[in-house]
Amino acid sequence: MSSLASPVYQWIDTADALNAACAQVADADVIALDTEFFRENTFFPVPALIQFAAGELAYLIDPLATPCTPAFRELLQGRAVKLLHACSEDLEVLQHWAGVLPTPLVDTQVAQGLLGETPAMGYQKLVELWMGETLPKEETRSNWLERPLTSSQCDYAALDVIYLLKVWALQAERLTELGRCEWLASECAGLIEQAGRSVEADGQWFTRHRQLWRLAPRELEAYRLMTIWREGETRRRNLPRNWLIADKLLFAVAEAMPKNRFELAEVEGLKPSLIKKEGDTLLSLVKKALQVDEASLPARCPDPMQPAFKRRFKALKGVVTQKAGELGIASEVLMRRRDIEALVVQDMAGEPLTLPNGWRGECLADGFVQALEEVSP
Repeated sequence: MSSLASPVYQWIDTADALNAACAQVADADVIALDTEFFRENTFFPVPALIQFAAGELAYLIDPLATPCTPAFRELLQGRAVKLLHACSEDLEVLQHWAGVLPTPLVDTQVAQGLLGETPAMGYQKLVELWMGETLPKEETRSNWLERPLTSSQCDYAALDVIYLLKVWALQAERLTELGRCEWLASECAGLIEQAGRSVEADGQWFTRHRQLWRLAPRELEAYRLMTIWREGETRRRNLPRNWLIADKLLFAVAEAMPKNRFELAEVEGLKPSLIKKEGDTLLSLVKKALQVDEASLPARCPDPMQPAFKRRFKALKGVVTQKAGELGIASEVLMRRRDIEALVVQDMAGEPLTLPNGWRGECLADGFVQALEEVSP
């Protein structure tokens, strides 16, 4: 067993202690971060523990006892690289608790995706791969809101950030050898941009649904308006999305386009209690979609099962698969299925292609153009 099986950590539950810890790592070039949180009955995550380390000493912040301080916000946005693994939910926690996002950022899961064919490697497997160590897993699903935390929980939390530093040192060396450091920087900058973008503001949640092709343009507009409403309401009420109304129900309402409560009650799955609470709002959004000018409606999404779509998708997917093989990375790291589908939709609509840029563009853009020229009528 490694000496790190019994890590050294400092418990922080006052603003003064947090500021002192920030001062101790102020000159660090790299700072590892992690969070533990609770998220079962709220929209926003409830922070339960914030961990950081710049060496062998881990700092465990109790966010239940102390608020974030200006010193920690400055640390999150200072010059040091901030390390996280599979960072999307951690970024939500930090943004909610600290009010800022950590930059510059390195996500070691993303880094691993650029180094091999496993696109979403978990943290324990990552440590095993690079360090030959097996981290404890017993506390993964424990209650992080309980106080006091057990020594086992604290050890687990401290090891997460201490090992992260060691793994990254080895990953960075390999990324440099392959000339992919700029690729990683671009990917992680995109993660920060995405985390800082409000889904409610850009109204794009509806595009995540995989069956949009089933909706006519006016139905699609109704579904778009209802998802925008739900995003705002779940944030305002601090409720999980499905606790307010599930995607499948919004989609069913959009398909039915009900004009009154009687027709709304005919939608399968809508309970009377939901209709009583939210029925008027849903009907008003459907009515709003019905009043949108024809020219302003979104275009109908093509059926992914029609031959023309499948032919184009197969051609683009072939370009991605071949290039990913040459690079030794998973094809979904190079380009996600939904992004390939978006290009197919643009091509079939005769719109200018939003080709990938940066390193992805260098790898794929010319191949995409050629592939579409070969399969388009």
